[in-house]
Amino acid sequence: MSSDCMVLPASRLASAAGALAITSVLLLAVGLGFPARASAEGSVARPVGAIPAPAQADTASVARGRYLVAISGCNDCHTAGYSEGGGKVPQADWLLGQPVGFRGPWGVSYPANLRLTVQSMSESEWLRFARVERLPPMPWFALRDMNDDDLRSMYRFVRSLGAKGERMPAALSPKANVGTPYIEFTPKNLPAVSQVAPAAKQGGRG
Repeated sequence: MSSDCMVLPASRLASAAGALAITSVLLLAVGLGFPARASAEGSVARPVGAIPAPAQADTASVARGRYLVAISGCNDCHTAGYSEGGGKVPQADWLLGQPVGFRGPWGVSYPANLRLTVQSMSESEWLRFARVERLPPMPWFALRDMNDDDLRSMYRFVRSLGAKGERMPAALSPKANVGTPYIEFTPKNLPAVSQVAPAAKQGGRG
């Protein structure tokens, strides 16, 4: 076989390889030949204002969050029918809030839809939000005193339930007209407060 016959296939092979390389570069440039790297926000469309669920929301943390929500009384106010039914409300219907207000000297407050609340905040934002003082009868001080890990677990559990339901009414001032059902949250028939100072205890201990 002559040297010309040896050179021709090599030339064609080189040309083909060059063409393939050029084609690959062009495809890469227009985003057709290779999959794009996922961004930090994720490639799936999400509702405006929603924050992607944390990647570290492991099963154990979510399970602890469920336990904390159940024993902390969150469902008593934030889940319709929970107290009346002895806690026998399907988990899919937990924490949707209630349009029944609590009326007292502060005005009227409503249990929020926590399923929607957590969708718009990150874990770090939740840690700050959860410890802010709230209107009665919300026991905000219980959340204030929780450690960060417990609050994160609660956040992850609520996030795992998914967004559902509608937002509840905003709190009303004491003099506002109330157009929703409400519970009067003011003690009645309280004993008269004595004006006599209590006697000093003897011995310095009580």
